[in-house]
Amino acid sequence: MKKKALVLGSTGQDGSYLIELLLKKNYEVHGLIRKSATGNTKNINHLIENKKIYNRKLFLHKGDLLDIGSISNIIDKVKPIELYNFADQDHVGWSYDIPSYSFKVTALSVIEILEILKKRKIKYFQPISSNIFGLNKKNIQDEKTITDPNSIYALGKDTAQNACKMYNRIYKMFNCGAIFYNHESPRRGKEYVTQKIVHGVCQILYKKKKYLMLGDMSAKIDWGYAKDYVEAAWKIMQQKKPDFYIIGTGEVHTVEYFVKNCFDYVGLNYKKYTKTDKKLLRISKTGILKGNTNKAKKHFGYNRNKTKLKNLIKIMMDHELKKYNE
Repeated sequence: MKKKALVLGSTGQDGSYLIELLLKKNYEVHGLIRKSATGNTKNINHLIENKKIYNRKLFLHKGDLLDIGSISNIIDKVKPIELYNFADQDHVGWSYDIPSYSFKVTALSVIEILEILKKRKIKYFQPISSNIFGLNKKNIQDEKTITDPNSIYALGKDTAQNACKMYNRIYKMFNCGAIFYNHESPRRGKEYVTQKIVHGVCQILYKKKKYLMLGDMSAKIDWGYAKDYVEAAWKIMQQKKPDFYIIGTGEVHTVEYFVKNCFDYVGLNYKKYTKTDKKLLRISKTGILKGNTNKAKKHFGYNRNKTKLKNLIKIMMDHELKKYNE
């Protein structure tokens, strides 16, 4: 009998890659789609359009994290053995503009899901962000590092992790997760800096715009490949005991490094085409966030060097450049 999994946030970057992975592993996969995402299924359209997959191996359901009744109904209907929650408001900047909504989606909805699951034998995966470490002054963080969130988004993620651990203790549940560092791909939203850079470089190459406007180019970031990270999520779910793991590369690079390598990829000098816009600077900053992945390596062989940043840049640039050559 096939394993059944329910993926919340099925149209996003992580959710769509996870669905592909689960299908390859012969799961019956069920995905949640919000009303606002019904017209934005581009990340899974190739699956929806495949008659051998859609409504045979992959099934989509309408619902919303803020309508907990819809989530409960889907869980009762599907009866999954694994539930992955990749649905949230995951943009730090936006969390300042819509703080109440951001916290409800990122934290309170998780508690409501845990309330549903506590009487059911369903394994639950909750992604957490490295932003929970915020202003922590350690040069590299591990699972024991004290959290110090510096945004509503980070506060929500910290709450979600603590809620999962508390429910594990009290109700003997299987709530696990990963503290993900920044992870990118061609499916990343256009509002994120990596996609803004990739799109901007290609537009400049093809004379669609003159300059790339950016905020703090000295910011140092631990960047990885989203496909690698959802594979880690699945492996975490297969562990005998529920736990949380740092998932990152353990290396940091500046935004300027990312910019330079994107321009280098198309033979342009980045200094001629980049400008700083103070309006793009964040209200609050974090310390340098760099992940120590030794625990994940020890427990399930996580390889932090599977996709190096230059290769990730190549993947993202090739995907965007292809649009101009079609």
